[in-house]
Amino acid sequence: MNEEKKTKKAEWLLGVVLSFAVILILLISSFQAAMYMDFGFYEKEYKKYDVLSDLDMEMEDVMYVTQEMMAYLRGDRETLEVVTTVEGKKQDFFNEQDRLHMEDVQGLFIGGLHLRTGVVIVLLVCLAALILMKGGWKYVLPRAFQIAVGVSGIATAALAFLFSRDFDAAFTKFHEIFFSNDLWMFDPAEDYMIRMLPEGLFSDMVIRIGILFIASLLILLAGSAVWRRKTKIRKTNE
Repeated sequence: MNEEKKTKKAEWLLGVVLSFAVILILLISSFQAAMYMDFGFYEKEYKKYDVLSDLDMEMEDVMYVTQEMMAYLRGDRETLEVVTTVEGKKQDFFNEQDRLHMEDVQGLFIGGLHLRTGVVIVLLVCLAALILMKGGWKYVLPRAFQIAVGVSGIATAALAFLFSRDFDAAFTKFHEIFFSNDLWMFDPAEDYMIRMLPEGLFSDMVIRIGILFIASLLILLAGSAVWRRKTKIRKTNE
């Protein structure tokens, strides 16, 4: 009996770890999708916040800068040097502070992608272990998913409340946590990049990421509910 209890505890532990691994993969993928799946989002944001007037640039040039900047963040180009027409003259859009800060951002973004790869490995190891145990993993997993989704939903709701209450304070705290310097503090009067990326754009991006992530959680919750119902019926029949 003790051996059976230990097996069940191990199954639950593996199931919960696997479930949170799936959710972390969904979160990182939501960030990536929100940032890269539709560059039309950036164009709409630039119009919304009248970025072209602040920069004295054409939309075509701003979008070119955006695409090159995003390519840099995912490691597709080595340096952040983008020559374009700003304020009526050809020049590098980014200055040295921009480059240093975006190097930090790139490290954070690529680090997140590497983390996702590691989490996928953890997920596969947990799944393999559950299958090899030949226990009741088909019954454990849907319940573990529901627990993980519930905890993640509460955490997401708490973060949504904090960002909606005072986005500026939450945004500042984010930078203080993830960056060890103050290179993220720009002067709009001197810096083109911060004029291209106003705080409102980041606020809208957070909402965009949140919608994708919550939609993923709801799909996962619905799938686990159907799975749990089917396994319950099957277990009853057995």
